[in-house]
Amino acid sequence: MRIAVGGIWHETNTFSTLRTQYSDFRIWRGEECTQAEAWKPMKAVAELLPCLTAGTTPNGLVSADAYRSLKSELLERLEAQLPVDGIFLPLHGAMHVEEIGDGETDLLKAIRALVDPNLPIASNLDLHGNLSPEFVASVNILTALRTAPHIDGLETRQRAFNHLVRAITENRRPVTAMVKLPLLLPGEYAVTAIEPSKSLYAHIERLQAEPGVWDASLMISCAWTDSPFTSVSTLVVADDLETASKHAREYADMVWERRKEFGPEVETISAESAIVRAASVSAGPVFISESGDNVTAGGAGDVPTFLAMLIEAKLDDVLYAGIADPVAVQACASAGEDATVNLSLGGKLDKVNAQPLYVQAKVLKLADCAATVQVGGIAIVITSGRDSFHTLESFEPSGIDPLKTRLVVVKQGYLAPPLKERCSETFMALTPGFTDLRIETLPYRNVVRPIYPLDNI
Repeated sequence: MRIAVGGIWHETNTFSTLRTQYSDFRIWRGEECTQAEAWKPMKAVAELLPCLTAGTTPNGLVSADAYRSLKSELLERLEAQLPVDGIFLPLHGAMHVEEIGDGETDLLKAIRALVDPNLPIASNLDLHGNLSPEFVASVNILTALRTAPHIDGLETRQRAFNHLVRAITENRRPVTAMVKLPLLLPGEYAVTAIEPSKSLYAHIERLQAEPGVWDASLMISCAWTDSPFTSVSTLVVADDLETASKHAREYADMVWERRKEFGPEVETISAESAIVRAASVSAGPVFISESGDNVTAGGAGDVPTFLAMLIEAKLDDVLYAGIADPVAVQACASAGEDATVNLSLGGKLDKVNAQPLYVQAKVLKLADCAATVQVGGIAIVITSGRDSFHTLESFEPSGIDPLKTRLVVVKQGYLAPPLKERCSETFMALTPGFTDLRIETLPYRNVVRPIYPLDNI
């Protein structure tokens, strides 16, 4: 059994003014694609023919040149492997490309043009994908993550692969039906450990027990991708379209009935209220998520507005992690540890929501592509890239233990389990940026209206 492997994945924030370039992608070619330990079970049942896989962190629109270069090489490598018995595509589901639009649809059209129309194709997806009907019709098997924060990536990929192997060995061609709801949700409003998401995702097990059903998914979508395909949707994979469509519609009706129950997992308050709350914290660690500049959802990571408020409030024992500014990192490196430097922090990437913050700081610690400085009672981690502080290990370059700090601020939405499990309290601040949770205020132009909660339906 010969199965080709390849894909391009990206979560695109179209409100960002930044562009995702070719150099931003990490690219695996040939055998590099399937070298990881997790591929071993798949290699045991099929001959994998790895082509090209490429991915990068959430950011603004993928440049047309970057996408076309990756697509061209993927197609060339795929064509060289033909004939195959099936194609396995690790994708995200929310890639948007300048000049082209929906990246997954464009890629699948090109792949289908290369192969027999009856060739089975399977893909594993992020649950924050925005899928077009054309894309869904081009793929036999689609299955998405079932946890947010995401902890089931390997399980989801294996499930998609197992379905593909079954389709090949049993010579069956399942189909995926999708129902799109007029519903728009930020990911932070659909954490899968709490209601209503908890029950809605648990329903997948019952769906899979139905005759003829192979798989089901609830796609929350990426609310910061302004496209005609951005909305919550349900997917059902079944032996035939009638069965798949029936269950996808019933599942969508369940979700719609509970649309007003979706909301953040933790207390979510204005930036001003967050500062007042932070001042009252007596023991930590308390984590504040600066949600509007969430780098894990395509925020620039260099909006210093909330940092300026912390400094003005004269708070102490605070770790701010962090702010992207390679120029400031270089200035700190040139000055050296223990030096005092004048810095212009942030406002260089996101020029829509921010302007630079000018501070005088003491350099505490230098690390590879990072510097930690002190301004009053606040330790600030400055990074050369748009880094996410979502694990305890990610704080190590700062030289500061977040678990021994009273207050820790991170540019994220929901906290990943390694942090959430160790903090005494956490809440989200509604701050400006490309990932503003106040989606009613965002300048949507392409989503299909009416849509809840932008419209009263």
